[in-house]
Amino acid sequence: MTWIFLTVGSAVFLGIYDVMKKLSLNGNAVLPTLFFSSLTGAFLFLIPFTLTSFQVFHEGDLFYVAEISLHEHFLIFLKSFIVLSSWILAFFAMKNLPLTIVSPIRSTSPAWTLLGAILIFHEQLTPWQWVGMIITLLFFYLFSSAGKLEGIHFRNNKFLWFIIGATIIGGGSGLYDKFLLQRIDRMAVQTYFTFYQVVIMGTVVAILWWPKRKKITPFQWKWTIPLIGLFLAIADFLYFYALTYPDAMISIISALRRVSVVISFGMGAFLFKELNIRKKGIYLVGILIGVMFLIFG
Repeated sequence: MTWIFLTVGSAVFLGIYDVMKKLSLNGNAVLPTLFFSSLTGAFLFLIPFTLTSFQVFHEGDLFYVAEISLHEHFLIFLKSFIVLSSWILAFFAMKNLPLTIVSPIRSTSPAWTLLGAILIFHEQLTPWQWVGMIITLLFFYLFSSAGKLEGIHFRNNKFLWFIIGATIIGGGSGLYDKFLLQRIDRMAVQTYFTFYQVVIMGTVVAILWWPKRKKITPFQWKWTIPLIGLFLAIADFLYFYALTYPDAMISIISALRRVSVVISFGMGAFLFKELNIRKKGIYLVGILIGVMFLIFG
């Protein structure tokens, strides 16, 4: 069950990563913030890539980056495109919505991953795990009432749809991760993924943000921006490592990883003094109960 402990560690760093995102995005331009945080992650993985190239790391070492084929590069590039699509939506939502709204919605990702795991990987779930999925979706629906108290309506707020879209795409990304890690070296996936992120985001920033930078929200450098990349790199390293275990179930890993919402929700309440914490907290507990049924059912 080592993969469960790795996933718990990933969840902790993922919660801190969400807080760094919110701190970085307050009053800041979204696209360059995402670009520079991605640049940090790429720099971190440039180290094992370089050490492997100079044969400091060898096959079988924890940080060894294996050589891969052109087709495998394409598969990883596709992963970068999928993940960045989710991130761009999530970053815009994070900037414009309370963290205590965004985090619980993101925590429903296991339900979408679970559906995909059943359809694609034929994972078998117990009746209690089905109960967990129903509970999760029920409290997700009830959670919409907490948003209405702050004038945030699911029907006409585009940023709510952004975070829902980011969550569903993120669930699909989790399934794609399992597909990749059954075929490609773990460190190669994470290393080249970070490199391709920078290429894609650099292109997006150059085309969409740079020409309009003087007319829209300006970019301000904050020291929390590189911390986004740092904490995400650690969280993803533990996550990918967990997925390499033969008995690891993507539906359970995805559910357990979403427990990161406890950290981001708590920090949202404490640091940003957000509203209706009690009601949101009750619905969050309901979502987490559903997640626990998914894990231990």
